[in-house]
Amino acid sequence: MKIKNLLLLIVGAVIILSSCGQKMTGNVKITTDLDTLSYALGADVGNSLKSAKLEEINYEAFLKGITDAFEENEFKIKEEEIKPYIQKFFAELRQMGLVKNLEDGKAFLEENKKKEGIIVTESGLQYEILKEGTGNSPETSDTVICHYHGTLLDGTVFDSSVEKGEPFKTPLNRVIPGWTEGLQLMKEGAKYKFYIPSELAYGTRVRPGGTIEANMSLIFEVELLEVIEGPQE
Repeated sequence: MKIKNLLLLIVGAVIILSSCGQKMTGNVKITTDLDTLSYALGADVGNSLKSAKLEEINYEAFLKGITDAFEENEFKIKEEEIKPYIQKFFAELRQMGLVKNLEDGKAFLEENKKKEGIIVTESGLQYEILKEGTGNSPETSDTVICHYHGTLLDGTVFDSSVEKGEPFKTPLNRVIPGWTEGLQLMKEGAKYKFYIPSELAYGTRVRPGGTIEANMSLIFEVELLEVIEGPQE
C-alpha cells in the first residue's frame, strides 16, 4: 500500500470516529506491519504536537489540512502562507517560553534564598550543604569525579549519574559555570545541592526538543568523590 493511501486511511479512520462521537481507546491491537507503521505515524505526530506545547488544537481543521494536502484539494489559505505562518507561530511560542522560563526561575530563586541553610554567592549561585567533606577542593584546572542528580524546578529528572549507577568524570573547566563555581566550594566527600540560575546553567544553548528548555534554572545534588590534579581525558 502506498504511503499516501496509508495516511489517508489513518486520517479517514480518525475522521469517521470523530464524526461518530467516539474516542480512541487503549484496545488497539498491533499485530501486523501495517498496524505498527500506522501506530508509529500517529505516535510521532502526537509527540511532535506535545513537544511543541500544543495542548489545544482544532483537530477538525488539522485533519482537514492533512486530507486537503493528500487529496490535492484547494487549500483554505494560500499555500505560500503556510510555512511562514507556522514559522511565525513557533518563533512567538519560543519567545514566550524564553520569557516565562526566565521569570519562573527568578521567582523560584527569590523565594528559595529565604530558606534556612541556603547560601547565595556573588554570582547568584545558591547552594545548601547536605554533607561536608574533609578532602581536597578542586581548582578550575583540575578534573573531578562526582555523582549528581539533576532536576528541573518542578522536580523532573533530566539527568542523573546516580540513576545510571556510574560516577561522572570531567575537567572542571568544561562544565556549566554553576558547576565550576560550586564544586570549588566543596571538599572531597562533600554533598551539596546547587540552585543554578539560567545564566550560570545552559542559558539559551540547549538541545532542541530536550527536557531542558532555554532560560531554565536548574537544581543539582552533587557529591564530590575525588579530585584529580590537572586535566584528564
